[in-house]
Amino acid sequence: MAASPKINRREHILQCLATMLETHPGQRITTAKLAAEVGVSEAALYRHFPSKARMFEGLIDFIEESLLSRINLIMDEEKDTMKRCQLLLQLLLIFSERNPGISRILNGDALLGENERLRSRVNLIFCKIETHLKQILREKTLREGKGFKLDEAILANLLLAVAEGRIAQFVRSEFKQKPTQHFDQQWIFIQQQLLQS
Repeated sequence: MAASPKINRREHILQCLATMLETHPGQRITTAKLAAEVGVSEAALYRHFPSKARMFEGLIDFIEESLLSRINLIMDEEKDTMKRCQLLLQLLLIFSERNPGISRILNGDALLGENERLRSRVNLIFCKIETHLKQILREKTLREGKGFKLDEAILANLLLAVAEGRIAQFVRSEFKQKPTQHFDQQWIFIQQQLLQS
């Protein structure tokens, strides 16, 4: 008789937390509710994570690793400036759409009333993404000998604001308004404006 695969309790706790963030939009997740969802005592939760903040940090680690590793792939594999920007923004929107509970962390909604350090970590992820966008836009001048009239930092901030706005709409609509909805058509417009700037 084959042994059943051992459950990684830490991963299971994080999956339950992400699911609760998705299925209880707008609600604060308590350790008591999370323990009930996982099917363990609160004491058992604390054997795997010393605090609820550390549980959220586990999800933030997942966000950071998932997004930044894929952004690095885009940077390595794609050389066209506009395509790179499109793929990076699309990655952020698709990731949010596929992980609705986690989109509440990106949006900051799930972190209200939680440790300030968590919001700082999410802010740092967005800073890193914005830095990648600035780099992509600045490399256009090096590659093509022609840059933008507007400063690349201003343009990168605008592009990131578009993606953040789509994520905020997704969270606000309780996951009904998909972040990727109309993005292809919107990107055509954004790209035309970028190329004229």
